[in-house]
Amino acid sequence: MAERRKSWSEKIEMTLGELERQVFSDKHGNAKEEKWPEREKVEAWTAEREKQRGYGQYCGGSCEGQKNQTKEERKKETFCRNIVLQTVKSAAFVLATVALIQGMVRFLPDSVTVSNSVGGRELPIYCVQTDKKQVALSFDAAWGNEDTATILEILRKHNVKVTFFMTGGWVEAYPDDVKAILADGHDLGNHSENHKNMSQLSKEECKEELMAVHRKVQELTGYEMFLFRPPYGDYDNDVINVAKDCGYYSIQWDVDSLDWKDYGVDSIIQTVTQHKHLGNGSIILCHNGAKYTADALETLITTLQEQGYELVPISQLIYRDNYHLDHEGRQISS
Repeated sequence: MAERRKSWSEKIEMTLGELERQVFSDKHGNAKEEKWPEREKVEAWTAEREKQRGYGQYCGGSCEGQKNQTKEERKKETFCRNIVLQTVKSAAFVLATVALIQGMVRFLPDSVTVSNSVGGRELPIYCVQTDKKQVALSFDAAWGNEDTATILEILRKHNVKVTFFMTGGWVEAYPDDVKAILADGHDLGNHSENHKNMSQLSKEECKEELMAVHRKVQELTGYEMFLFRPPYGDYDNDVINVAKDCGYYSIQWDVDSLDWKDYGVDSIIQTVTQHKHLGNGSIILCHNGAKYTADALETLITTLQEQGYELVPISQLIYRDNYHLDHEGRQISS
């Protein structure tokens, strides 16, 4: 017949007994003739003490030696039980802690320190805190295409990589330019399907505005976009969170060239290179299809380089994980 498995309480009782025997053996030199009093005696002495409690003395029927022995035995028994109970509790705590840590390692994502939340608001990345003297040049492509080839030629001449944020309509209208941008090593960024004010849309509509362009670019080039710029710079918490759920980093800018106002070549160059926010980690906003952008681009690039800046694409400038934002939308490495 199979032996019945002992319960935890029975195992603890056995351990208590073993500890009790060990303590007594150590104290009395392993004398085999010595043994603990029977449990019935101990219980009787305990009952008698309880009965006489409050009289200021022990009035049991045993002799003084027996009384002294009982006190020592009670101390030993309490001591042994406390040791075992503390050991069991400690072991249980360690096992629970190990299980908790294993669960956290298994289920928590790697980038647990990523945060776009500042004071209850979800922010896009406006710029990046970095010791490197780097800035990122970006172009929003939503309407015209007359200057795209010229822009790409100038960028190629100066070996500068940038980021193009494209709408779905632009991608559909100029697929060869999309391929040319990617072939030259530039970032392909998402600028929504229809260039709407995203904060006025439902979450479902926001998601479709993002993913419609995503699918078009993926089918056209195989490229998986992950940078998103909200049209008109318009966003709210839902827009940023939907973009994050779709695998996108939301990107704004801290230096606006104002090229879309058609103030002229000199205005674009001066506005950017003398901008009060221009510095390490700045993101510069330009547009293709604007009247003077292509004409200003070469001088803009060389002037920034003369100021010591390296021009890099946004994908190279930002931190992909372990970061948070400050109140200005500045991305800071954690």
